Amino acid sequence: MKRQHSGFSRFFKSTPKTSTFIIFITLLNIALYNWPLFSFSLKNLDGITLNSLHTLLAVFAVIYLETALILYLLFLISRRLGKAVCVVLALANSLAVYFVVTYNVILDRTMMGNIFNTQYSESEQFLSPTLLVYFVLLGVIPAYLIMRSSIQKTSRIRLALHLVLTIVVISTFLWQSQSKWLWVDDHAKQLGGMTMPWSYVGNAARFQYSKSQENIVQTPLPDATFLSNNKTVVVLVIGESARAQNFSLYGYDRPTNPLLAASDVITLKNATSCASYTTAAVKCILSHHTPSGVFTENFEPLPSYLQRQGIDVIWRTKNWGEPPIKVSSYLSSGDLKQNCEGNECGYDGVLLSHLAEQIAASDKQKVFVVLHQTGSHGPSYYSKYPKEFEVFKPVCRSVELSKCTQAELINAYDNTILYNDHFLDQLRQTLAGIKDTSSAFLYVSDHGESLGEGGIYLHGTPYSIAPEQQLHVPFLVWMSPSFIDQQHINVDTLKSRESSTQANVFHSVMGAFDMRSEIYNKDLDMFGAASQP
Repeated sequence: MKRQHSGFSRFFKSTPKTSTFIIFITLLNIALYNWPLFSFSLKNLDGITLNSLHTLLAVFAVIYLETALILYLLFLISRRLGKAVCVVLALANSLAVYFVVTYNVILDRTMMGNIFNTQYSESEQFLSPTLLVYFVLLGVIPAYLIMRSSIQKTSRIRLALHLVLTIVVISTFLWQSQSKWLWVDDHAKQLGGMTMPWSYVGNAARFQYSKSQENIVQTPLPDATFLSNNKTVVVLVIGESARAQNFSLYGYDRPTNPLLAASDVITLKNATSCASYTTAAVKCILSHHTPSGVFTENFEPLPSYLQRQGIDVIWRTKNWGEPPIKVSSYLSSGDLKQNCEGNECGYDGVLLSHLAEQIAASDKQKVFVVLHQTGSHGPSYYSKYPKEFEVFKPVCRSVELSKCTQAELINAYDNTILYNDHFLDQLRQTLAGIKDTSSAFLYVSDHGESLGEGGIYLHGTPYSIAPEQQLHVPFLVWMSPSFIDQQHINVDTLKSRESSTQANVFHSVMGAFDMRSEIYNKDLDMFGAASQP
């Protein structure tokens, strides 16, 4: 190890030519930061054969070509610029490799969107000693050596010739390896999401470009009419990282929903999310069209639409990631904490603080409330519930989830579901206590969660290859007796629904308020579909 290290250091002290430096950095990038990609490739090839080695060499050639191409172009502009970019990428690569190895994530566009929309209060939960080790050994040390290195000045013409030669040689090899392209294409999402640094660099740019293409001004939806003016309150609870598999209401063998199981809450079967990460899922929940539809316009979301039609809209959040909304009351957990009492003010329970009073204070006949939970967001599941809800023990208390036993991880996660059971039952009691008002709540999680199945943790896996644990979500409905009578609901019909999606939310809320417009879809209105003539 000492000889290798001294040889590594000697290279940076030897004042190499620019082309030599680029070749060395390219190979170093592959060796230090792309070994998870080659490990994945080996696991998915048919053993160590000549055919497999040829495929691995083709993958190596692709990474080498794209890395060398970018570096040559940067150094053609400026040696200082090239070195600066190498330093930044070394630091960023060390962090990226840690997350790929620790949580088995794929750094595609959706995952980069997830990262950009993560607030510090959540990101700090990922800090760990192992992350620091990765950052120092794979980031700080290489970055320091790169900064200290001296590079011989090379003419731009010579550097350009080296670039052309590299492109010709490697492109020729890749052209002769066409038989391996099919395997690469079959695993393109995984390979593309693990190629350092171009996975996160390219997909970060793709995400930002897609954001820039969104219309700044939302297109208003058609005005609506109301079939009645009954006093009605509807609450939408947007859960976080809750998966149906761990709800006893869905057959899980642990009592994670004891209170809801004893109540008149309806469990909707086979519910699915339209995305595996929060921002896309929440946008889908609040959208009037199905996720399969192709829309070029950025329509106003459900809360803004209802507010503009005269409904009093209250948004309470302990999370983030919602699209731009215009509502009469927007309260963050920080706002709610100011008047909160009890031991749940640091948890989702803060969302219920003085909720009944705020609803009662409204002078509107129709009130819509959104409660956006922090729910079961990982990796620190143990921090998402008060101590009295730590029923399943022992629990995982590390953010490096693979270091916990599967039992400890499941215990911590199940405790978050148990606390959510308490939260939803408290909401049920709150709504049931509002006099002379028809009320209902819908609860649906934004997406599910992976807890180590197949070596995958958390969420955000590309939708096309996301495991079912990230897409099958709980979807619950509660209705007051007066709401059932008002809407003429056949409860058995609602219970017998074969499947539901997040696309049902928008139109079901419209149906609950007896609201009709050109965009109302009765087929997606669960209440309308269950109404009796």
